Amino acid sequence: MIKRLICINCPRGCYLNVDIDRLTVEGNSCIKGKEYGLNEVTNPVRIITTTVKVIEGDHKLLPVKTEKAIPKNMKFKCMEILNSLAINAPIKAGDIIVKNILDTGVNVIACKNID
Repeated sequence: MIKRLICINCPRGCYLNVDIDRLTVEGNSCIKGKEYGLNEVTNPVRIITTTVKVIEGDHKLLPVKTEKAIPKNMKFKCMEILNSLAINAPIKAGDIIVKNILDTGVNVIACKNID
């Protein structure tokens, strides 16, 4: 079975044809396209970027992201957890906000300093 994808690894946006049975990729201009196509049909992952509430800071929201990609099927549960948080200021960019979210081995980190 062939799955058609558009690669999102670079601005080229290559149209990929991924053969799910043979695990082959056609249409990619670089190795990243091949990796993306294979990962997307075998183990899709996403980096989560969002905000969490800040208590007594100079900003009300803190931008955060996962350090690495997590399984795509966990993104909504991850967002539930992050939406329920309220973090006390001060916060420094790079601080770990949630360690090992959903037992993935991936930390959620702050992307901005907030006093």
